[in-house]
Amino acid sequence: MPDPEGGEGQPSRTVTREVVRVLESMGLVDVRRKAGVRVCAEEHWNIFDPQVIDWRLQGSRRVQALHELSQLRAGVEPLAARLAAGQERPDDWAQLTRAAIDMTAYSQHAAGPQYLEADERFHRALLKASGNAMFAALGDVIASVLHGRTKLELMPQRADAVALRLHTDAAAYIRAGDADAAEWALRQIVDESDSAIERSSQLWRAGNQ
Repeated sequence: MPDPEGGEGQPSRTVTREVVRVLESMGLVDVRRKAGVRVCAEEHWNIFDPQVIDWRLQGSRRVQALHELSQLRAGVEPLAARLAAGQERPDDWAQLTRAAIDMTAYSQHAAGPQYLEADERFHRALLKASGNAMFAALGDVIASVLHGRTKLELMPQRADAVALRLHTDAAAYIRAGDADAAEWALRQIVDESDSAIERSSQLWRAGNQ
């Protein structure tokens, strides 16, 4: 047990309580009087918490976690694009277009931080442009897929040309109010991303056997 007063090499009670409180907010532990602290099963975790997502992406089932996040994207982003096409949000349109242009500019270094930042900006702007606050609140979750691919070295050195064009086209479709085309473009983007994760993970597994 830690020294109550925080002796040398030991956390104080205040620090310990704060750590436990944070873990409890993530659903990782359950705290009860007299029973103490109990580690919770995975089904009780707050899997939308960015730190929990990061932990899952570092675990042995990281590829499965990425696929699950991609499936969430497939259910959200195409609809967000459809909704965005029906909104009058010129500032968000400009952010989408700017992000797509920046992705193209950094496309020769798709595994680098500048491309990742532009890609993240695009998808956050898309969710915001939908006008749906619930979708916009998923920005960190969607971004975790993009960060996960880069962190796990599943991104190609050069961005896929088709995927780049789809991002640019999606921004144009949304600006033009073409809901069907915008939804289609985002569905293609998400499907391509998930397929790329699978291809890269297969190569990674083959190289580590």
